[in-house]
Amino acid sequence: MSSPNAKTSFCLLTTRMNSTLLVQLPPRLTVIDAVAFRKCFQQWVEDANLTKIILDFGQTTMIDSSGMGSLISNHKSAQANNIQLTFWSVQPQVKLAFALGGLEQIFNIEANTAAIIPTESRRIEQRPPLTHPSVRSLMKRAIDIIGAIIGLSITVLLFIPIAIAIKLDSPGPVLFSQIRCGWMGRRFRIWKFRSMVSNAEALKSNVPNQAAGAFFKNEHDPRITRVGRFLRRTSLDEFPQFWNVLMGDMSLLGTRPPTPDELEKYEVSNWQRLDVRPGMSGEWQVNGRSKIRNFEDVIELDLRYQQNWSLFYDFKLMLKTVMLIFNKNSGAA
Repeated sequence: MSSPNAKTSFCLLTTRMNSTLLVQLPPRLTVIDAVAFRKCFQQWVEDANLTKIILDFGQTTMIDSSGMGSLISNHKSAQANNIQLTFWSVQPQVKLAFALGGLEQIFNIEANTAAIIPTESRRIEQRPPLTHPSVRSLMKRAIDIIGAIIGLSITVLLFIPIAIAIKLDSPGPVLFSQIRCGWMGRRFRIWKFRSMVSNAEALKSNVPNQAAGAFFKNEHDPRITRVGRFLRRTSLDEFPQFWNVLMGDMSLLGTRPPTPDELEKYEVSNWQRLDVRPGMSGEWQVNGRSKIRNFEDVIELDLRYQQNWSLFYDFKLMLKTVMLIFNKNSGAA
């Protein structure tokens, strides 16, 4: 029997068929509805008699990063409770969002389910995934490409002296790479000049985390080499990221790209950070990133960037970034 779920700010129609629960999702799965949907799902999986949950996407034509985050969290909750989670009637624009986040292979999406549930009241809109204006801006992308080409040209000139300094200081590769999460949670490989010892990741568990929340920070991290401290103080360690900007994984200005293990700790609302492309610089850098110790402060700065974004705002942040680079007292720990 169908009934609206009164505990959410939107009308979630559910139908219970023995041990199967069919849920009709709203037209927009964005931050407010995504948070409410996550809370409902946590209640559903506590039902010991439930073995399968079907999510009907027939009306859903808009999804943002928070919507993606709620689906990922619910997918994990279903697995933890041995409940089969199946997606029905996924519209092309939502499928595209899944593909961008590399999730089409993770979610159980049943094909040819569009006609299973009555569609008389459905208005199928062909819209792309909900994106922030900065992601849609062709001018911002053009500036990124030009800036990346200039930055890579400088990187090529500096590569040999920096490589020699890194090699003389500590054994290991010149470049360091790590998987990070970008727009809509899409994973990509970030590149930097190595500023830590070569086995830094293995030693991370031995270093106290001075930050509160879903990111890691230690002001006097013992894994950082002598050359590495200079590279970080001058931001030279980040110059290889111009390649990530050229490839479109990052932007010159944006938000801080989290690691997958940090993303695992996110609440659904925290996924709003991923509504824009991550940046080499941004609010978090020009506002004393080395002093930030609370993840909620990172969220506040990232949301401030999203709310205030314009090409002129990017220009102001770029000027502040350049000023910080030439300030001997700036830099990240």
